[in-house]
Amino acid sequence: MLICEACAREYADTVTAWRCDCGHALDFAAAPRPASDTPFALDRDRGLWSFASFLPVDRRVRLGEGWTPLVDGGEWDCQFKLESLFPTGSFKDRGATATISRAVDLGVDRVVEDSSGNAGLAVATYAARAGLDAEIYVPADAKPGKLRAIEHTGATLVRVEGTRQDVTDACVEAVESSGDDGAAGYYASHAWDPAFFAGTSTMAMEIAAQRDWDVPDAVVTPLGHGTLFLGAYRGFRALREAGWTDDVPRLLGAQATGAAPIADALREGTDDEAPPTNDLADGIQIREPARSDQIRAAIRETDGDAVAVGPDATEREHDRLARAGLHVEPTCATATAALEIYRERGVVAPDDDVVVALTGTGLKG
Repeated sequence: MLICEACAREYADTVTAWRCDCGHALDFAAAPRPASDTPFALDRDRGLWSFASFLPVDRRVRLGEGWTPLVDGGEWDCQFKLESLFPTGSFKDRGATATISRAVDLGVDRVVEDSSGNAGLAVATYAARAGLDAEIYVPADAKPGKLRAIEHTGATLVRVEGTRQDVTDACVEAVESSGDDGAAGYYASHAWDPAFFAGTSTMAMEIAAQRDWDVPDAVVTPLGHGTLFLGAYRGFRALREAGWTDDVPRLLGAQATGAAPIADALREGTDDEAPPTNDLADGIQIREPARSDQIRAAIRETDGDAVAVGPDATEREHDRLARAGLHVEPTCATATAALEIYRERGVVAPDDDVVVALTGTGLKG
């Protein structure tokens, strides 16, 4: 059963149920919880599915995803969660394994997604693993390496001219025009599908487990649609509700200037002129997040924040990360640049315990 948080309408879990009639995203009406109120031994060979007792979907497809390293951040004085070390090179595999598992249970044979690259590759890869067809809508100017990788899975690429929002609009139009039978395919959206967020919630669970069930003071992630940001919030909240941990860390987002609706709203009226658009951070070029109200609620409930990072800071941090042996995509660099901003503003204290998610590999070209 699915439910709309905004208006409380309920929907059966079907192929065509992805958005409420009121326009709001849907979520699972109930999330499972482990029987024990204390952490039990986890079989890490099961990957992120070792947290199956927290997940509302059953495992139907996997590629060994999960348990990415949590390493010392060196000169950044934090810990890095290396979410770039996944089968397809980004944290989106967390959501894809859950979403495609849900699709298999629903009996679909075709999935549709829109993406700037990483989510599309993850969905296409896990669809191929499950024997499903995939159609991925992408920006016409997306990075060629990502597009080639998607095509190599056998997925159909639909290139769309215009903004990232134009890509989503074209995909949604195709999904909705198919009518009630879902002929166009199951919308395996990283922004809308609740299973995707169930999958990304496991990053928080891994961080807690890797720290012997002690959560950090703050977690910093890039923030576009909030796929990892909200997932982290839901994961830490689920652990606290289950009694496995005592607290939820502050959630701190890094947006890109020119596409920073959450950060801009938090600081409305404080800037005299618009900063330059940060096109380097292509993974978070989202001006209308599908779950913006839930992102704002997560910030509010964790005493969190969101800031916009410009292209110069992104480029500087990207180079700095590479010189430290961390080959990540520029979007990741917004997170370490944001950490510096948060420290300058006093949002993060000098002795705060911080984890920064490095979300995608820089080796895709």
